[in-house]
Amino acid sequence: MAQAKQMRGQRSTLNAQRSTSNSDEPHSSEVDKLSAISHQPSLGWQFALRSVEFIVAIIFIYAGAIKVWDPIGFANDIDNYKMLPWAVSVRLAFYLPWLEILCGLALITRRLYLGGLSILTALVSVFIVASIVAKARGLDISCGCFGHASKNWSFTTHLALDFGLLSGLVLLLCSSWRISVHGTGGTRAVASQE
Repeated sequence: MAQAKQMRGQRSTLNAQRSTSNSDEPHSSEVDKLSAISHQPSLGWQFALRSVEFIVAIIFIYAGAIKVWDPIGFANDIDNYKMLPWAVSVRLAFYLPWLEILCGLALITRRLYLGGLSILTALVSVFIVASIVAKARGLDISCGCFGHASKNWSFTTHLALDFGLLSGLVLLLCSSWRISVHGTGGTRAVASQE
């Protein structure tokens, strides 16, 4: 109990020192507010990030929806890489499209935001590596990402799209990390912690 009284006395002394200090110097709470404002992204940057989120989400929702309608065709596309047994390819063909759709919805709704971003970044990274390995092994494959619409795309076109998606996802991950570290950004900081 004596310690509690002593702590209260120290707090009142600190408050008195703050109130009698030079009024030209900003208090620490004012400095914290100013630093938080300086780390807050501009409205233009927030709009650009939200646009990237929306575009990436729509691409993954569309790609997942196309694969949901033809899981056996997607299983054949996975099997063409010759990296997994047929049974695993079939299981992935039924699972991955729904994962893409849910992660795309996570980006739009900002629920489980970091989880969706992380999963999509991992999926695209694995796909890029698998495509490069398959090409190095001499396999001429179509990725099957967008169903029959992407069957005639060249390998370079597929890689350009994949690296574009990967760069957008990494940008979103980095900006989300930056905002959550600085504790600013309103709903994005809250959504990134869910």
